[in-house]
Amino acid sequence: MSFLLLKTTKIIKEWTDYNNHMNLSYYILVFDKAAEKMLSKFKMGEDAAINTKRSTMVVETHTTYNSEVKEGDDVNIYLSYFNHDKKRLHYKLEMYEKNRNILSSTTEVLALYINLDLRKVTEFEKEKILIMNNFIEENNSKFKYNDLQFSSKLKNKL
Repeated sequence: MSFLLLKTTKIIKEWTDYNNHMNLSYYILVFDKAAEKMLSKFKMGEDAAINTKRSTMVVETHTTYNSEVKEGDDVNIYLSYFNHDKKRLHYKLEMYEKNRNILSSTTEVLALYINLDLRKVTEFEKEKILIMNNFIEENNSKFKYNDLQFSSKLKNKL
């Protein structure tokens, strides 16, 4: 697999429901924890929120549930696409059941960059744009461009 592994997680009993598989709300939790790894790489994660009062907020998602996962399953979360404009992130994460290497779920995300002091959208700093652009350049050949829902929502792509 040529995607970028962000995190491996074991599905715990508390995340399962009466259908004996992971409840849909926990898919988002698992994806969100993996996205934090990516955001930290771009200096937009928890540390940035605390120290610079800049962070991202998700404004739209598209999630698919392809194959169930159950208690005890390990899942790998991969970044399969990433792009940005002056104040938006667009990325897609994919969850694979690790032992069988089966696609379990995907989530595509559109997030805004926020000045937390003002609670308003702001533009990325030049340093962060450079980090993201370098990441895209290094990994572009690994990205999957098919079935993207939000590509048209980026403005003034950099």
